[in-house]
Amino acid sequence: MNPAPGRGDSGPFPPRPNLPGGRRAGSQAPRPSGPGSASGAASAARGWRTRCSSLGPGRRVLRSPRVPAARSLRPPPATLRSCARARLPVPATVAAAAWAMATSFRLRGCWGPGLARAPLGRLLRPRAGCSAPGRAQLRSYAGGPGGLSAALLRTESFVGGRWLPAAATFPVYDPASGATLGMVADCGVPEARAAVHAAHEAFCSWKVVSVKERSSLLRKWYDLMMQNKGDLAKLITAESGKPLKEAEAEVLYSALFLEWFSEEARRIYGDVIYPSAKGRRALVLKQPLGVAAVITPWNFPSAMITRKVGAALAAGCTVVVKPAEDTPFSALALAQLANEAGIPPGVYNVVPCSRSKAKEVGKALCTDPLVSKISFTGSTATGKVLLHYAADSVKRVSMELGGLAPFIVFDSANVDQAVEGALASKFRNAGQTCVCSNRFLVQRGIHDSFVKKFAEAMKRSLRVGNGFEEGTTQGPLINEKAVEKVEKHVSDAVSKGATVVMGGKRHQFGKNFFEPTLLSSVTKDMLCAHEETFGPLAPVIKFDTEEEAIAIANATEVGLAGYFYSQDPAQIWRVAEQLEVGMVGVNEGLISSVECPFGGVKQSGLGREGSKYGIDEYLEVKYVCYGGL
Repeated sequence: MNPAPGRGDSGPFPPRPNLPGGRRAGSQAPRPSGPGSASGAASAARGWRTRCSSLGPGRRVLRSPRVPAARSLRPPPATLRSCARARLPVPATVAAAAWAMATSFRLRGCWGPGLARAPLGRLLRPRAGCSAPGRAQLRSYAGGPGGLSAALLRTESFVGGRWLPAAATFPVYDPASGATLGMVADCGVPEARAAVHAAHEAFCSWKVVSVKERSSLLRKWYDLMMQNKGDLAKLITAESGKPLKEAEAEVLYSALFLEWFSEEARRIYGDVIYPSAKGRRALVLKQPLGVAAVITPWNFPSAMITRKVGAALAAGCTVVVKPAEDTPFSALALAQLANEAGIPPGVYNVVPCSRSKAKEVGKALCTDPLVSKISFTGSTATGKVLLHYAADSVKRVSMELGGLAPFIVFDSANVDQAVEGALASKFRNAGQTCVCSNRFLVQRGIHDSFVKKFAEAMKRSLRVGNGFEEGTTQGPLINEKAVEKVEKHVSDAVSKGATVVMGGKRHQFGKNFFEPTLLSSVTKDMLCAHEETFGPLAPVIKFDTEEEAIAIANATEVGLAGYFYSQDPAQIWRVAEQLEVGMVGVNEGLISSVECPFGGVKQSGLGREGSKYGIDEYLEVKYVCYGGL
């Protein structure tokens, strides 16, 4: 296999900076290197120096602090000899414990084998105003999903192939308990601009790398994601709260975008056109746009990055990622794996920031003249602000914005199949997805049967709890503001005549938990019928005719996804064509796939992601007229 560009003295990229141990950034590191491994304990025992390496004007990187060796507390010689004979890692020492503390990351399950754990009270520090986690939650933290690799637990920004601290940090919380997971670099406008400059410098070299080489590097990144899928899933559950099973599915979905675009990189085709004038030929070339600013949401902290970044890198663009302030650890873990895969410095950059700095950092990225493309997933309101920023310099944009997905069940539908689809569509990630069903429109003939079976299925299948606990299907909402919105929608509907069939209030598990809720007798004037709830609320509206259902479904300014269930072939064609959405699920509640275009119409966004169309969002079409033939 050919070496990755920039890994040696040859190739289009400058040499990588040296890391501790003589390894170059981006080279494959022996893993694991955590406190539970022999290499991690040995490195800690030898002690690491605090050193600042000059990275240019105003840019310095802080390396790990000195960790004193604890000779008197090393394992007995007999234990060391036994481990050596069996080729097992040496048990962790106090020095390794100090090494673990140096990561400044309190995340359940990150302790190495044999490492004494700190008292729970010190590890779990509830936020002010947040009740302490219950006994079951404490057990999940203490027993913990072990085995997290310390190499993936990054807290600094990643710019130009280097891990850089910021002048300030901000906390990231576990939404299930309110505990502080860690402190992350709080980047501002200067850091964002530095990342753009690094990406622009890298673009000059990355754009001329062969498509085969770009394909190979993306494939290596995919392979590393699959090798580390368990640790990546635990990070997602820790910072977003979603059940571990769903987090594992997201990691697979996320990795598949890298695999898909590693293949699409070699399928960027142009055209040859024969014009009417003699002696000429017309060529159509597709070339990378340049630097792409990628702004991603918290509900899919890994997949929303690879769906954009995979396409951008395959096309020959470089990127600066600003992850959501609630879930920056997944983006930083992806940076670590990209570096290990050999993605050259400056091609993939991450600048996390707090909520208070998000607006100014977003504006800096969208108005920087070196940025050629903006890709955003989030609310429609924020998307409009970013579009305004982009308009001044006429940047290319991709926007995947809010939805209000209708879920229509016609009299001809298989009710059991519709109920199964409704559960999958509505309650994935506790209803916190942009394509989840927001309004259930059920025809009068099967309305009562559907509501009854839907309630029974919810009671039988849904279990609220901590995402790390076995059997949990519904984790917490991301924060209390999200819970308050669900409460507001339920209260408004009940005040206007809706009936609570199931749920309807906060769950006793914690302040960010809400009971899966089913409402009947819902009308079009209620908030839940025309505002995106983004939570575990299923409001059911009764209708009489096909025309009425389509009118209700289309009576909105957004149009991302829509679903309907019917066994009538003619009706299927009619409704699929008349729904004003970008994606339609027919007798299917889960529609996302890497091979298919993802995007909406109306105020749900611009452009498409994934599929063979996704890479076109990062390519410019150039026409070349070749005369004198």
